[in-house]
Amino acid sequence: MPGPTRDVATLLEALPYIREFHGRTVVIKYGGAAMTDAALREEFARDVVLLKYVGLNPIVVHGGGPDITSYMEQLGLPVEFVGGLRVSDEKTVEVAKMVLVGKVNKDIVLRINRHGQPAVGLCGDDGLLFRAVRQAAPNGDDIGFVGRIDRVNVDVITHIAQDYIPVIASVGADREGNSYNINADEAAGAVARALKAYKVMFLTDVRGWLRDPTDPESVISEVSADEVSKVLDTIAGGMRPKLAAAVEAIHGGVSSAVIVDGRVPHSLLLELFTDAGLGTMVRPAD
Repeated sequence: MPGPTRDVATLLEALPYIREFHGRTVVIKYGGAAMTDAALREEFARDVVLLKYVGLNPIVVHGGGPDITSYMEQLGLPVEFVGGLRVSDEKTVEVAKMVLVGKVNKDIVLRINRHGQPAVGLCGDDGLLFRAVRQAAPNGDDIGFVGRIDRVNVDVITHIAQDYIPVIASVGADREGNSYNINADEAAGAVARALKAYKVMFLTDVRGWLRDPTDPESVISEVSADEVSKVLDTIAGGMRPKLAAAVEAIHGGVSSAVIVDGRVPHSLLLELFTDAGLGTMVRPAD
């Protein structure tokens, strides 16, 4: 198919999806290679701007694990994970907050601004956006100041999202003002659930949830939230918090959750606006 004709066919394929998603809220957990590769960072910003231009309501929630780890190593602080969650003492939380809010968040906002849509950076402290409570690791271990979101102040997000693209860093505080490092997957799921978003998307560095972790071709393309819940305790590493957040979002009224390979250029657009889709979709039970 010649180039211009192929381009028109692609636009026509996207049209019903653009119509379906128009006016809908899509929460995007931004992380992995899409945050660390320079070309992918620019493409992500352009893609989010395009979503806003065609009538979607994108909400970006981000972590910044590699940056946090890099700064902790420079400061000689120990780096440890349990069940995909970073063990966080007071110094770790202080570093995480400085890196996520002061550096990573502003870098994302600047890129989105530069590509044509105004964005506003937020964290859980702004407008009491997140109220956190302390949580343990999946195995019950104490992992320090790692928070679970107990409440999302949706008014803050909806007010900002009327005119801007919200970009939310995954830190928050409890009633007493103690700061917590919050897993970005969990934060994205909580935001999607609170907003009753149409879809939540988790960008990661694998093709999706793999039936066999050693086989990158064994992607599970679609699964119900109830099916995931039955095996969640058997899942290890960084995939566990993504699937747990997806299940919580679905049970909270979100129509679907998708784990997408952020290493693929324009993976957001391919998942949302093409027939093929990408990754693993978690859906409500039949």
